[in-house]
Amino acid sequence: MRPLVTASLLPALLLGGVLATTPPAPALQTAPAQAGTPVPVSPPVQEGVTPSGLRGLWVDAFGPGLRTPAEVNQMVSDAASLGFNTLFVQAIRRGDCLCLLSSVPVAADLQKAGSPKTFDPLAETIRLAHDRHMRVLAWVSVTGAYNSSLPSAGPTQVFMTHGPGTGNTVSLNSWLSRRPDGDWHSGADAWLDPGIPAAADYMAKAAVSLVRNYDLDGLQLDRIRYPDGGDWGYSPVTLARYRQETGAVGVPVPADERWKAWKREQVTALTRRVALESRALKPGVIISAATIVYGDGPADLNAFHAARSYSEVLQDWPSWMKEGLLDVNVIMNYKRDGVNGQENWFDRWNTFAAAQRVGVGEVAAGTSMYLNAPEVTAAQAGRALNLGLGWVGYAYRTPTSDVYKALQTQPQGLAALKTALDASPTVHPGGHTPEWAMTVQARRAVLGRVIGTPQPGGLSVGAFGPDGSQIAATTTDANGYYGFTDLPAGLTEVRVGNQRWAEPLALGVTRFPNLLLKTLIRAGK
Repeated sequence: MRPLVTASLLPALLLGGVLATTPPAPALQTAPAQAGTPVPVSPPVQEGVTPSGLRGLWVDAFGPGLRTPAEVNQMVSDAASLGFNTLFVQAIRRGDCLCLLSSVPVAADLQKAGSPKTFDPLAETIRLAHDRHMRVLAWVSVTGAYNSSLPSAGPTQVFMTHGPGTGNTVSLNSWLSRRPDGDWHSGADAWLDPGIPAAADYMAKAAVSLVRNYDLDGLQLDRIRYPDGGDWGYSPVTLARYRQETGAVGVPVPADERWKAWKREQVTALTRRVALESRALKPGVIISAATIVYGDGPADLNAFHAARSYSEVLQDWPSWMKEGLLDVNVIMNYKRDGVNGQENWFDRWNTFAAAQRVGVGEVAAGTSMYLNAPEVTAAQAGRALNLGLGWVGYAYRTPTSDVYKALQTQPQGLAALKTALDASPTVHPGGHTPEWAMTVQARRAVLGRVIGTPQPGGLSVGAFGPDGSQIAATTTDANGYYGFTDLPAGLTEVRVGNQRWAEPLALGVTRFPNLLLKTLIRAGK
């Protein structure tokens, strides 16, 4: 489900009486025989740091929690009793949805679970959670296309319509990310390639359809990146775009920095479009991402650029925060206290991420409850909260390492977790859960599109203030979309090629009209 950095799925576990395929654990943490020893909670939040009230729980769609009305009711009740005030509920999983009103087909296992055809897990979660004053963010596996453990969602599922195809020749109709030899397998998964225009459009519309159709508090973008390994993006369509936009020739090697930078921009552009489209539909919607923090934490941005997050999976989340694309960055800081110094890795990533906060944007530490004893989970949550970060635990299905290893049932694990969290004065000060009082910042933003060119990606776009000075710059995505966030008040003019458009900006997202362009001015040339 989450960072999935091993090559294959682990054996299935019997969780709470339901057989569920368990996603693999992160590869960088060596699995111990027992969970580590909790590190003491650090001193209270320093003066001047605004603490986050976020106490979140990830609820995945690979096990119990969402498939029947009874499961949803139990899950929301359990989350409330544990003191969580926010649910990150998996909706779009692998080109299917645990919901009825999205642009992707309904997950087949809803029907297999015997649920009524009118049952909508996402809508029911929102209804029950809001009744308890809890927030709900729909968790979207953005690039997810297929998992071998899942039942088929039918002939309209993206893997069926734009999957590997047949024969040895890679079809131009395939939207899958590929290695240099054409292989698309990432363990049990297939991933969509953000560099393919039609795939990028599909992914953006899928995420935004949830904002359009549900009373959500926000979106969480997961797998908004390339797969692990660094040797992805070799679809013929992606390579043709890269060569056309940059003037490069031949097939780049995986370590080619220009090639990596271009792919990294495809991921950022997809993030930008989803954020701006969502905010245009629903001002105040929370845009979040579940971001990669493998290994030890960096000391600064230069060190981050050498980390796997940036150099391998091509996810530049500090820039997303700086640009204002994220309201909440939830780093997937899956470490084990007392194992190979991972408690120090955990703390260093939290410190680095906290330093990337801009304006009123928040950072939360996502912790691996499934890898740790409840006491470790409580200690990690406490250390994150004392830095002013929020906290999100993974996951409802496997709340302790003993549940993950099938040594206790899920209800037993939830009870043990509750005892540990209730005993933490940092997690539940005074025995109560603080309110997550976050208010999304009102921003002046622009969303527009360039049309009329056969390949509108990679075009230079500038934003200019009333005095004619340039105030921002970007490039168009695969489908010609561009956007700017956090622009100053006053008249703003956009220039691309031989086209210009200007108008004053109100708070919110201002949609500029499509600009018809015939002369190409490409950023990479």
